[in-house]
Amino acid sequence: MDVQELKASDLESPLISEAGRLESKHRYTKNEIVLEVKKQLKLAGPLVSVNFLIFLLQVISVMFVGHLGELSLAGASMATSFASVTGFSLLRGMGSALDTLCGQSYGAKQYHMLGIHLQRAMIVLLFVSISLAFIWANAGEILLFFRQDPEISAEAGRYAHFMIPCIFGFAIQECLVRFLQTQNNVIPLMISSGITTLLHIFICWILVFKSGLGNKGAALANAFSYWIYAFLLILYVSISPSCKKTWTGFSMQALYGIPNYLKLAIPSAVMLSLEIWSFEMMVLLSGLLPHPKLETSVLSISLNTCSMIYMIPLGFSGAISTRVSNELGAGQPRAACLAICIAVCMVATEGILAAFILILGHKVWGYFYSTEERVVKYVGEMLILISASHFCDGIQSVLSGTARGCGWQKLGAMINLGAYYLVGIPCSVLLAFVYHIGGKGLWTGLIVALFVQALGLLAKTLSTNWEEESKKASDRVYSNIATFIPEDSSL
Repeated sequence: MDVQELKASDLESPLISEAGRLESKHRYTKNEIVLEVKKQLKLAGPLVSVNFLIFLLQVISVMFVGHLGELSLAGASMATSFASVTGFSLLRGMGSALDTLCGQSYGAKQYHMLGIHLQRAMIVLLFVSISLAFIWANAGEILLFFRQDPEISAEAGRYAHFMIPCIFGFAIQECLVRFLQTQNNVIPLMISSGITTLLHIFICWILVFKSGLGNKGAALANAFSYWIYAFLLILYVSISPSCKKTWTGFSMQALYGIPNYLKLAIPSAVMLSLEIWSFEMMVLLSGLLPHPKLETSVLSISLNTCSMIYMIPLGFSGAISTRVSNELGAGQPRAACLAICIAVCMVATEGILAAFILILGHKVWGYFYSTEERVVKYVGEMLILISASHFCDGIQSVLSGTARGCGWQKLGAMINLGAYYLVGIPCSVLLAFVYHIGGKGLWTGLIVALFVQALGLLAKTLSTNWEEESKKASDRVYSNIATFIPEDSSL
């Protein structure tokens, strides 16, 4: 399909009609607000479930390994963190470029483009996965280079070897999740992730305890489960009538426009990875404090707790990226503004409620992880800080979702670089090692980073000309169509 074949009415019609301009001068009505709340809850609810269920896959595997001994548990935990930093975060970030491309194309009713973007993303992510596989194959040596315990590094390296098939399954599933999410088609994601997580429990039990593979069986179980999830989504996209317009089969057109995809995918990966790496760095820094075992244990518990409750704002982040990209692609900047306001209000409310619950239960939460009184007490003190960080994290997650929906990934990457590595981490080091506040000082630095990140993204959001942003979305959609080869080359 050539770009000249597009209907003249599609290209020549004004992005925002005069009636739309007049309407935008009026305040939002109660019905508009209620409708937007319903739309976001219908998206965010299932996405929260999906994020939590997929997060559980790694947790369940580590729990099974925990019954094999201390060394096996330490190796599996280290390998899981290594995989997150060097693999999953990068692939998730690169896949999130589809939030912009598929979301805006869907809003512009250029449905066939979603399938093209999906194939481009798969090509790029699978190619990157090959490079990541080599990194995972040398995980033990890399960990030794960073002066980790030799015995644990060797165990982590063996675990990482058996996790290598995960990379390719994760790359495919991440693309398909974004593809369906941007179409507001999230119920299949929730059902498929639920089936996968249930099967994962039985797969872990068989491979860890019955096959004699031990912790290597847990790593293989992850691979099986990621591929099961990917195949369930492939099956749904292939046969579901809801994807008939957006998936029209494989096409050579997917090979064109890959540089345009990379222009969003690389900053997206940097934007997400910089944030995730900073949290993992806190755990590494905690090992340099005066009481490393206590500090590392408490920081790990805090990070795990933070990850679990973050699934809620993460769901809203996915919802707002879809809503903003859809509305901008449809030439409705006013609706995009309303979506952002509603999302910020809802996630702020959730953050206040979560903070209240965390503070209320801060004296008992530590008992879920340890029976040692000093650990329980320290965890309770950290929960006060976690409640503050969760509130800031919720705000920035919605604004980050807005950035993905608009295509601001380059700006987002620069803001994250400044917030975490020029402000947050130096604050953490200063408070922990100069003022001797310990782990609480490390986490306080993260709160500062989250606040600066949210402030930077908020400044960009408030200063944006949304009608101009909608015009940019329209230009992006049709510029991608213009990369097509002259003749239809569907296979």
